[in-house]
Amino acid sequence: MFKDRKEEKSDLSLKERFREWRTNTFTKENTKLFTADIIWLLIACSISSFAVVSVMIPNGLMTGGITGIVRILQKFIHIDFALFFYIGSGIIILLVAVFLGFREVRKILLLSVMYPTVLAVFEQIDFSLLSEKDLILAAILCGVLMGVTSGIVFWRGYTFAGNDAIGKILKKYFFPQISLSKLMLGLDAIIIISSVFVYDRNIALYALVSQVITTRVIDMVLYGFETKIVQMEIITGKEDELKDYVINEIERGLSSTEVCGEYTGKMYKKMIVLCSPRESVLVRRFLAKNDPGAFVTLMRVDTVWGTGSGFKDIDKEN
Repeated sequence: MFKDRKEEKSDLSLKERFREWRTNTFTKENTKLFTADIIWLLIACSISSFAVVSVMIPNGLMTGGITGIVRILQKFIHIDFALFFYIGSGIIILLVAVFLGFREVRKILLLSVMYPTVLAVFEQIDFSLLSEKDLILAAILCGVLMGVTSGIVFWRGYTFAGNDAIGKILKKYFFPQISLSKLMLGLDAIIIISSVFVYDRNIALYALVSQVITTRVIDMVLYGFETKIVQMEIITGKEDELKDYVINEIERGLSSTEVCGEYTGKMYKKMIVLCSPRESVLVRRFLAKNDPGAFVTLMRVDTVWGTGSGFKDIDKEN
């Protein structure tokens, strides 16, 4: 009788497991991909740091997310922005580890260390982009630069330790019926509204302008002028691996149908996934690594209705 894979793994010694992990992880392709990730993430962190240090802070503006929380706290506690960001990121990492597990920590750990480090370097430069205060121009610039930053980060398959992590915790334990995007929007709204009492009403409105621009620019960086939902149709020889990745890692559902390749006469299983643009990038990278010969089509979707599907409820007007 043959042992299943779990039994075989349990028979391996710790040293053998480490050797197997090292062999599978430090391949030439993985090293090349990770090096490219580091370069792009450094560029993204530099753009965001420049936006914060050279545009946002000199003009007294703020935004949503952990950056907005730090800006509010700085009004009461005079500590460097980068140090505050380190502390905030550390708290979020701890919360994610406790409530969501270490698999989620892996997604935010790299940027949680890299971004505050780059911020600290830019704080030493102390350069203001605008020669005089111009809140409207500064708000627009912040929105564009932050959007480019997040777009690059999402494109490379990473994420910041911020509202998305807190949103996942709230969704899992308190508001499972509310979509993650709505929870994140609600968190940003709370942070921006709170700034009214710390700064003033105008600063909160400028923050809202920046947030809207950021959201739009993220979509433009990822897929140009398109909707927030895409449909992927995939034919791959790694069907089980893809299914496991989409369900357990991306946390999306998928369906399948049998199709026939008329040129070869062979039958194939076509996997269909509805997801966000960022998630489609993660799926594409997974396929590029595990099945470069996979056949993938991607279509823009205006909207998706389906009660309990993670998209819009079919009985709601909007």
